[in-house]
Amino acid sequence: RVYLLPVAIFVIFPCTFLGTYIAAVLLGHVEPDFPYISDAATHSPESCVFGQLMNGGTILLVMVIYIRYRQIDEYYRSYALPSAVVKHNKIALWIGYLSCFGLSLVANFQETNVIIVHLTGAFLCFGLGTVYIWFQAVCSYYLHPLANSIAMAHARVVLAMVCTIFFILLSITGVISHLQFHGKDPRKWYPEDGGWEMHVASTVSEWIVATSFCIYILSFVREFQIINIEEPEVCIIIMMLRSPN
Repeated sequence: RVYLLPVAIFVIFPCTFLGTYIAAVLLGHVEPDFPYISDAATHSPESCVFGQLMNGGTILLVMVIYIRYRQIDEYYRSYALPSAVVKHNKIALWIGYLSCFGLSLVANFQETNVIIVHLTGAFLCFGLGTVYIWFQAVCSYYLHPLANSIAMAHARVVLAMVCTIFFILLSITGVISHLQFHGKDPRKWYPEDGGWEMHVASTVSEWIVATSFCIYILSFVREFQIINIEEPEVCIIIMMLRSPN
């Protein structure tokens, strides 16, 4: 049941985000007013749970990206689609893998421990993730009407535009807010600490981008319903060793 993979991702990621946020607020590690997703996963035990679940979700996401690549490739071979779809599909595959790599960095390198690695992972995850969904949106038009409707292709373009706009907003307001911040702990950001409006715009943008990604992956469910994956055959050959005598 391949279609369950996008469903599992849609469940795991939002539940992880919300679960760690609630735990971090209850434990007093962050303030309830507009923290970053990573802020709620900085201290243990939230960071441990966050890392474990995100690593599992990343593996599922890699599987979805690969299956989607093979699906588009099969449509190209079977229905003689334009050759441009092959190029877009291959680029999307590797960009998707790099985005997943960034997601694993975000999960395993907390911002209070190795900030450079964490920010690099966030850029790969959100930035290249946005590029990936743009390529998939373009491929959706090539696959119409074989695999998806034109309405689904349009919907994916809308989600890609939302991710693009809010990723840019996230990046700009995030930098400005931290330049204006003069408080003690960014995980507990108060209005009097400076840069509050930019901070709120940045954190809200991050949550919107993350939610849009999850919805985008969920949109693959219908196309994955017609995919069957068979277990590979494993052949074991036993060779008898002859005695030297």
